[in-house]
Amino acid sequence: MTRRALVIGASGGIGGAFCAELAERGAEVTQLSRDADGLDITDQMSVEKIMNGIKGPFETVLIASGILAPEGTGPEKSLSNLDAENMARVLAVNTIGPALVLQNIPRLLPQDTRCVVGVLTARLGSIGDNQLGGWYSYRAAKAATNQIVRTAAIEIARKRSKAIVVSLHPGTVATSFTKAYPGHSKVAPTKAARDLIAVIDRLAPVHNGGFFDWAGEPIPW
Repeated sequence: MTRRALVIGASGGIGGAFCAELAERGAEVTQLSRDADGLDITDQMSVEKIMNGIKGPFETVLIASGILAPEGTGPEKSLSNLDAENMARVLAVNTIGPALVLQNIPRLLPQDTRCVVGVLTARLGSIGDNQLGGWYSYRAAKAATNQIVRTAAIEIARKRSKAIVVSLHPGTVATSFTKAYPGHSKVAPTKAARDLIAVIDRLAPVHNGGFFDWAGEPIPW
């Protein structure tokens, strides 16, 4: 049972839904976001300052921050659409940000009891599952994040054998990020949050370092 939970990106659609679902289950939820707390996950000093202001331990940590593309732009459909500045921004938010948060997570986890750190990535970050191409920056950023999660999972488990650190794919969630893509089937944030928390509840240490979708099915790297 989750007694205490930490949600990074709590002001977003799915982040807010995570907070509501965890609270409904009786958890004490600590919420962090740029809007409410000034947390800039791309700035190491900002991350350290905000994270140093909270105390663990937390049985559940969810990192639910990210962007599809910089504001006013969209994911690239071809190589000809690549823009270095936009690409750097996508990588900063989707890859460097979660890495900086993970850097501050170990001290917030219990030493000897089960805990789960879930980082929202995306199926589009799967190299093995890429059949359509396009979305270069977003795919690359999420693939890199998966590698960071996998590597952090190995390190964290060396000192916390019951810790489970995983990448999670929520499906296409109906949020402000996805409203520009009406052709995609989407799920409500409340359902996405409920589904992923159900997955988290079923995870065991043997799943540490894995990549799972909203139904708990493994996704190829």
